[in-house]
Formats: sequence, structure tokens, C-alpha cells
Amino acid sequence: MMTPDYAALATAARAARERAYAPYSHFAVGAAALTASGRLFVGCNIENAAFPVTCCAERVALFAAYAEGEREIVALAVAADTRGPVSPCGSCRQVIFELAPHATIILANMGEEITVAFPHELLPGGFTPDDLPQ
Repeated sequence: MMTPDYAALATAARAARERAYAPYSHFAVGAAALTASGRLFVGCNIENAAFPVTCCAERVALFAAYAEGEREIVALAVAADTRGPVSPCGSCRQVIFELAPHATIILANMGEEITVAFPHELLPGGFTPDDLPQ
């Protein structure tokens, strides 16, 4: 398995953040998903006046990778203008847990701060397809 370049992925997430559509929260977030084939998929948060249909940057990046047939996510970087490294929301943690279960998760802010985590650390005891009735 390849070792992701944490700084480069954080930089890609920071750049993706610039394309965010966040007129309500004014909280722009960017994400970059690296696949095992070496492809990079970026995402930004896209808000909507009907708040429940807003989509977070992490999900945009992961869904883009999956839509292109990529199923093995090696790393996912997330960046926002926060005091310390940004943390994914609960919904994103669940999606990361299922779609990128073995990925390295790079959490960053707009400075140089980076924290590395793994899906099982972000969502201990996460819900899996095995929890559904057979």
C-alpha cells in the first residue's frame, strides 16, 4: 500500500475549500481523497437553503471517487479555517467508516497543523452493513 503525502493531500483539500458554496454557514471546507490507483478526488461543502440537503466536502470527495468506480480509498484529507485541525461531522464519520474503512484520515486547518487519524478512531463502534438484518 502506498504511503500518502500528508502535506500534499492537505494542500489539495485547502485548495478545494476555495470552491465551497457556503452562503449560510460561511464555513468553507475542502477535502481530497486519494485512491489506491493514485487518483485524487476533491470535494467542497455545498450548502442549500433547505439545510438537510447540504453536502459536506468529505462526502463530495468520497462520492466522486465511488462514482468513478474507485473503491479503495488510501487517504482522505479535510481542511477548514479552524483553530486546530478540523474534525468531520457525525454523518461524514459514518460515511468514512463505510467507504474508506482502511484510509488514513488527515485533518488540517488553513495553517500547517495536521492530525492523522483512522476511521475506527473517529467512529468507534460504527454502524456497518453487518449490523443490518440478513
